[in-house]
Parts: sequence; structure tokens; C-alpha cells
Amino acid sequence: MTKLSHRRCSATVDGPMNAVDIERHLAQLNGWKLADGAIEKTHDFKDFHQTMAFMNAVAWICHVEDHHPDVALGYSRCVLRFNTHSVAGVSINDFICAAKVDALLPDG
Repeated sequence: MTKLSHRRCSATVDGPMNAVDIERHLAQLNGWKLADGAIEKTHDFKDFHQTMAFMNAVAWICHVEDHHPDVALGYSRCVLRFNTHSVAGVSINDFICAAKVDALLPDG
């Protein structure tokens, strides 16, 4: 199986993943959880500069993949939530983007 971080998002997906597939894919990520129909992770940083540098890198990944998260951003914290609105649930695209975001940081 190709690592999630090496895959590309698809413009079309077959529908939302079932609970078993979501759990199987969550096991491939570090610290992401299922929350209210999305996968979510909170990232903590030392200061606003680090938080914004991270968010800018996330923005670039999401621009390239054409798949965008919901974001809650503060001085030293960034919460990312991925789901696929077109299928009203979680799809492989959410996991691909989450894996690419994890690759930005040494601890995933």
C-alpha cells in the first residue's frame, strides 16, 4: 500500500468511508481522531510565529491538493478538521491531507 503522504487527492470519491475504514486509516496517522464527522488534530506551538509558519505550510499543501480543512487558529494552537463536504463524511482525501500535514513536523 502506498503511504498516504505519497498519494494525491482525487477530484471524485465514491462516498464517505465506513467506520472500519476510518479506524484503519486513523491507525496510520499520529494523534488524529474522529470527531463529529471529521478527522481532527490539535497542534500546539511555542508562539504565534511558529503557529503561523505551520498554518502557511498547511495552506500550501491544501491548495496543491485542492482539499481544505476547517481551521481554528490562536496564538500557539491550531486545530485542523478535515472532512469531505461533497460526500458528507470522511473520505480518503482527508487522510491524504492529514498525512501530508503530519510530515511537516518531526513528531508527526
